[in-house]
Amino acid sequence: MQRRSFLKKGSLAGLTLGSLVSTSYANTLPGPQNDSSNFNDTFELKEATITELQQKMQRKQLTSRAITELYLKRIAAIDKSGPQLNAVIELNKDALSIADAMDKERASGKVRGPMHGIPVLIKDNINTGDKMHTTAGALALADNFAKEDAFIIKQLRAAGAVILGKTNLSEWANFRSSRSTSGWSSRGGQTKNPYIIDRNPSGSSAGTGSAVAASLCAVGIGTETNGSVVSPSSVNGLVGIKPTVGLLSRYGIIPISKTQDTAGPMARTVTDAAILLSALAGVDEQDSYTLPSKGKIEKDYTKFLDTDGLKGKRLGLEKSALQGNPAMVALLKAAVETLRSKGATVVEIELSKELKVIGSASYTVLLYEFKDGVNQYLSKANAKCKTLEDVIAFNKENEAKAMPYFKQDELELAQTKGGLDTQEYLDALKKSNGMSRTIIDRIMQDNQLDAIIGPTNGFAICIDLVNGDSGNGFSFSSPAAMAGYPHITLPMGSYCSLPIGISFFGTAYTEGPLLKMAYAYEQASNKRIAPEFKAPLLA
Repeated sequence: MQRRSFLKKGSLAGLTLGSLVSTSYANTLPGPQNDSSNFNDTFELKEATITELQQKMQRKQLTSRAITELYLKRIAAIDKSGPQLNAVIELNKDALSIADAMDKERASGKVRGPMHGIPVLIKDNINTGDKMHTTAGALALADNFAKEDAFIIKQLRAAGAVILGKTNLSEWANFRSSRSTSGWSSRGGQTKNPYIIDRNPSGSSAGTGSAVAASLCAVGIGTETNGSVVSPSSVNGLVGIKPTVGLLSRYGIIPISKTQDTAGPMARTVTDAAILLSALAGVDEQDSYTLPSKGKIEKDYTKFLDTDGLKGKRLGLEKSALQGNPAMVALLKAAVETLRSKGATVVEIELSKELKVIGSASYTVLLYEFKDGVNQYLSKANAKCKTLEDVIAFNKENEAKAMPYFKQDELELAQTKGGLDTQEYLDALKKSNGMSRTIIDRIMQDNQLDAIIGPTNGFAICIDLVNGDSGNGFSFSSPAAMAGYPHITLPMGSYCSLPIGISFFGTAYTEGPLLKMAYAYEQASNKRIAPEFKAPLLA
C-alpha cells in the first residue's frame, strides 16, 4: 500500500549471498556515503526487453545462464556496491540451475513461450516454496520459509521464467505505521531511487520498482492494495499494471485486503508488462475472487498492442490534476496533446470530487481485512509468529532493530478490530467498494468514456526516516484501488531527472483495451528514460 494514496550463507555465481544481500539497516541509509555521480553505466543488458533477450537466446548469442549471470553481476555492482540501491533483499540460490534447465529445454527444441529463460525479481511478500524466505520485509517473519509457491509463482515457473530473487518493500506492504518511510523494512533497510539516490522509490513495491528501472532484471512483480504497483512504477519511470482484483490469484501472498489486493507486472515497456501479465493470470480454486475471471482472461495480452489504439477513443481527464505542481501540469498538458494527435477525444471530469463522499471507509475496510488475512496467513506459515498479536509482541521485544524509526500504530489499531461480520466493517465495505464502483461506472457511462486518465502521482520525494513520507501532491491510485478496477501507468515525462507517470484506468476486465491505449501513447510519446544514479540535487 502506497501511503500517500490514502490521505495519508551459500554462494551463487561465485558471489556470496552475504556480500550481495545485506540485512543491516545501518548500512542502507541514504546519504553521500557512496558517490554515484560519476557512475559509468555500460551494462550489456541495460534497458533490454524480453523480445531482445529472446532474440539473443534464439541466435545463440547468449544463454539463459549467461543472461542470469549478467544480472547477478549487475546486482553486485550497483545494488550492493556503487550507488547501493538496496533493492534486492535476497537472491535465489537456485537461479542458475533454473536457467540451465531452461537452456537444456531450448536446446532440445522446447520453448515454453516469451518468458522462457527470462530472469524475474519478485516482491518479498510472495511465497516461493524454495530456499528463499518470505517476510514482507519484517524481522518478525525472518524465519518464514513458505511450504509451497504462491499460485502466480507456479504460473511463472510454468512459463519458464528464472526466479532471480526477491525485492525489498515497505514493511508489511506499508501497513505498519502512519509515520512510515516508503521502501524501508526492518529486514531489508532502505531502498533508493535510481534516478536520484536520496529520493524515495515509493512503495510498497519499492524494491521491484528500483530494480526494474535499474535493469537488475528483465521484469518484476509487485503487489498493490492502494498504489503499491502504480506509484513506484510512476516515480521509477516504469509501466505498471494493477489488474482487476481476481484476474491474478492472491493465494500465497501475505495479505492486506481481500477486496483490494492484487499482484501486478512492473516493466520498462508496455509490451513486456503485457507479456508478464499473460503469464501470471489464471483462475485459482484457492482464491474465490478469481472465479468470476473464468472466460475473461486473455492467453496473450500482447494481441491488444496497436499503435493506432487511441483512434476514436474518448478519455476522461481528472480536472483537479490541472492544478498543482507546474511541472506536473505542463507534462500532463503535453500528454493530452499527444493523445489528441493520435485520435483521442479528451474531456474533463471531476471524479476525485465525487469520491470524497467515501471518506475514510476504505481505511476502515483495510484495518479489518488486514487482521483477518494476516491471522489466516500466519496460522499456516512456518514462522514462529502465528498471529498479528504475536507480531506486535515481537516488535516490542525487539524494538531497537524492528522499530528504530517508526512504530506500529496501524498494526495495533488493526488488532483492536473484530471479525468480518462486524457491522462497522460491512458498512465501510459497502461505502468504499460499492460506491466507488457506482461513481466510476456512472461517470464513464454519462461521458461515454473508454478510460479515465490523469497523472499517477507527483514527483519522488526525498527519503526521510525521521519524519516519514511527506506528500508529493496529486495522487490517482485510490479510485481504481477501492473499486478493484484495472489501472495502468506508464512514463509521461520527467522533471529534474525525476520521472512521472500517466494513468489509464477503467472498469473490470478491461486490461486489453487499456493496454491498447497505453501502448499507442507509449509509441507516440517515447518518454521512458534510463536512470543515471545521480547524487542528491544539493550535494
